Amino acid sequence: MPRPPQLAPAVVAMPGAVYSPFAERVPTHVGPIFPLHVGDTWLAPFEGGRMEDLAQAVHPGMHRYTASQGLPELLDAVVEKVRTRNELPCERDAVLVTGGATAGLSCAIGTLLEPGDEVLILAPFWPLIRGIVQSWRGVPVEVPFYDRVETAEAAVAAVSAQRTARTVALYVSTPSNPTGRVLPGDWLEALADFARREDLWLLSDEVYEDLLYHGAHVSIGRFVPERTLTAFSFSKSYGMAGYRVGSLVGPPAVIAEVQKLHTHSTYCAPAPSQLSALRALRDGDGWLAEARAQYQRAGRDAAHSLALPEPAGSTFLFVDVARQLDERGMPGFLEDLFDDGVLVAPGASAGSAYGDWIRLCFTAAPPEQVATAVRLLAKRLGRAAPSGDRAS
Repeated sequence: MPRPPQLAPAVVAMPGAVYSPFAERVPTHVGPIFPLHVGDTWLAPFEGGRMEDLAQAVHPGMHRYTASQGLPELLDAVVEKVRTRNELPCERDAVLVTGGATAGLSCAIGTLLEPGDEVLILAPFWPLIRGIVQSWRGVPVEVPFYDRVETAEAAVAAVSAQRTARTVALYVSTPSNPTGRVLPGDWLEALADFARREDLWLLSDEVYEDLLYHGAHVSIGRFVPERTLTAFSFSKSYGMAGYRVGSLVGPPAVIAEVQKLHTHSTYCAPAPSQLSALRALRDGDGWLAEARAQYQRAGRDAAHSLALPEPAGSTFLFVDVARQLDERGMPGFLEDLFDDGVLVAPGASAGSAYGDWIRLCFTAAPPEQVATAVRLLAKRLGRAAPSGDRAS
């Protein structure tokens, strides 16, 4: 007899409300809402790179499909950017323009994994990466890392301890979502050497590469380009999250296989979004510099109000709230914050070991709104900033 129709258990086991269990209740909330649960920006993209700046008369056929690899002009611009800024060897056949970095990472993982294969994920992590591995019937192996590893040697020891015969890849993110931590170059080189020794793929999530507040960004692919797939995004660098366009860079033979999955799932990134991305690479540096300065101020002020270290990069603070949890646990604490109108992401979405933490995005709303939300959170935490302090 045929098997009765049923849902795939791996998908049923995946979380649905990843960023906030209260998002659906926002329309019924009385009073102001401060949505700090999703990584986004209050800023509009730079003038000239917005959807309203694109015209059919100037870009005939912009309503059509593009080549599944991407617009040739954008591919060439990404090649130039990757060579000069990331110092990675790159030709056009090493680049795939994707429907956001999310689609790029998903198709990359789908290309590398067989069912049951394991991916080491440095934790706490971007909340979607665990589910992406599960969606391809892989096994996400969480490696508690960013909040407890302090040397390159310890970094290698942490991932080595979780390595098994089924491990095929290591996922690394720097600057880190959600901790704001930036991994030093010598750490990345040590992790790259580990991947080479153990014959692992490296998945490098570098969507926050341009939101580094001190020092220079280092791409781990510099050290092992032959086994690294690097995801970049226009969402964070240029305020284009809703446009859904990113890029994936790696060995040409692998990119050709990844492109098959991208073709069969997304086919191509939206043509207007690719045109905006091309303009961003050509003309968006001034906007990016100003946005980065504003983000740095917002992160510094939020961290000060919460008595936390200033983030080194990204747009997040990751906060340990264990002492403020009562018998209701994290659901009760999030409910109290929702009563205040503040939405944050539960730490468990960034790793099973982080159920007593929360993540907030300090760029998801205008600075004055973020400052109000952070003061409400600080009050709940008993960490209110000294009188006279204010967010700038």
